[in-house]
Amino acid sequence: MPGMFLPADQVDRETLDWGALGWCCRPAGMGMKNLVVIEVTLSPGGGHAFHKHPRQEEVIYCIDGQVEQWLEQQRRTLNPGDAIVIPPDTVHASFNVSDADAKLLAILGPAVNEENGYEVTEVADQEPWKSLR
Repeated sequence: MPGMFLPADQVDRETLDWGALGWCCRPAGMGMKNLVVIEVTLSPGGGHAFHKHPRQEEVIYCIDGQVEQWLEQQRRTLNPGDAIVIPPDTVHASFNVSDADAKLLAILGPAVNEENGYEVTEVADQEPWKSLR
C-alpha cells in the first residue's frame, strides 16, 4: 500500500481513567514498521504517571493546554507549540495542570511489536518517582 488517509472519525480511540488515546499510526492494520503516533488527551488533573519505553525514543508535542512534563527528575510546563525529546529507557511523565483537556501528540520509534508498536514500563510505584509528585 502506498499510504493512506486517516479521517478523524476513523482513528481508533481508547478511553483511559486519565484521558484518551487516538492511535494515528501503528503497525496493526496500517503496515507501518517504524513509527507509532498517538494523539493523547489528558483530562483535567489526569496524566500518564512516571514510565519509560525501554527500546523506543519519543517526542511529545503539546497541541493544547498546559502540561506538567517530567524528564527524569526535571519538571517543566509544556504550552502549545512546546515539545520534549526523550531517549529510550528514560523515565518521564505528563500531567494536565489545567481545568480543561490538554492535548499532546506522542511520536515513538521504532515500533517494537506487531500490534500497537508501543511498549511501556510503569515505574510510578518505585522510588524516587513515587515521591516526586
